[in-house]
Amino acid sequence: MYKLLGRQTSGNVQKVLFMLEEIGAAYEREDYGRQFENTTTAEYKALNPTSKVPTFVDGDVVIWESNTILRYLAAVAAPELTGATPAERTHVERWMDFLLAAINPGYLAAFKGSKLAPEERSPEYDAQIKDLVAQCAIIDGHLAGKVFLALDKLTIADIACAPILKRCLDFKIDRPALPNLERWASAMAMRPAFQAATGAVPKAA
Repeated sequence: MYKLLGRQTSGNVQKVLFMLEEIGAAYEREDYGRQFENTTTAEYKALNPTSKVPTFVDGDVVIWESNTILRYLAAVAAPELTGATPAERTHVERWMDFLLAAINPGYLAAFKGSKLAPEERSPEYDAQIKDLVAQCAIIDGHLAGKVFLALDKLTIADIACAPILKRCLDFKIDRPALPNLERWASAMAMRPAFQAATGAVPKAA
């Protein structure tokens, strides 16, 4: 049985939960995170030197970085969720990399800034939000006429991006309508695996 260390409210943990639920894998999740004061212990750092979540354990295999965990699970348990060839996999993994490189900076700014009064936000906040909207618009354009991000099927690109992009759309920020991205995010949110991963409905016993 797989073991996942990380709080369910983490977007990065939710990616892995979404994957595990989608493939029907047996797993146990344990609460780890700063609020539990258990990610800076020597025991946890021996598994994950970053002191962040998630950490994934498959027997003797220990993996950190959520997108790497998704790639591993696709390789060992769900090859249908990625490309069949190296070329096809580039269509999947480019969106996973885009999420980290282009979306994540603005996402983190919006996530932290939403908890602060306007005068408490960093001077870079407005520029970071503007860039986040611009990057989301790129995905919106890509999704025109498409159901999924890559290969006309559900892949680990959708699984990696959905928990984070759904949050981006829910932030109270100044942005135009992004109809294709909103449609895609709504479809992802309707999947039982996504709902179980994000706590929208109780996980089946």
